[in-house]
Amino acid sequence: MRALYRLALSAYIALIILTLLWEGWLAPAPHFPPGFWLTLKSIPLLIPLFGLLHGKAYTYGWSSMLILFYFVEGTVLTVSHRQEPFALYSVLPYALLEILLCIIFFFSAVFYVRRARRLR
Repeated sequence: MRALYRLALSAYIALIILTLLWEGWLAPAPHFPPGFWLTLKSIPLLIPLFGLLHGKAYTYGWSSMLILFYFVEGTVLTVSHRQEPFALYSVLPYALLEILLCIIFFFSAVFYVRRARRLR
């Protein structure tokens, strides 16, 4: 159970870091004011962070639903930017990494909640 907790928390924190780097410096959206997408994408990720850090199963449950928005965003961006070159300034590598982190968090959080409820 501890491994699931660490895996889920690591993926979630990595997603926060990815969002900050992606929208802040690496490949920000070109037609929006600086920081617009950074704020819009990072604030919802910070809301459940306290409960996740403390291992609260309820927070893991509802944040696994929140993470689905980021999965959908990564999927849409991957499909819409699939013709771009796979480069550092491109959106494609960050969208693929976002999908991977969302999948890791989702499944490890679901199994963590399942085990935590079973132990009660």
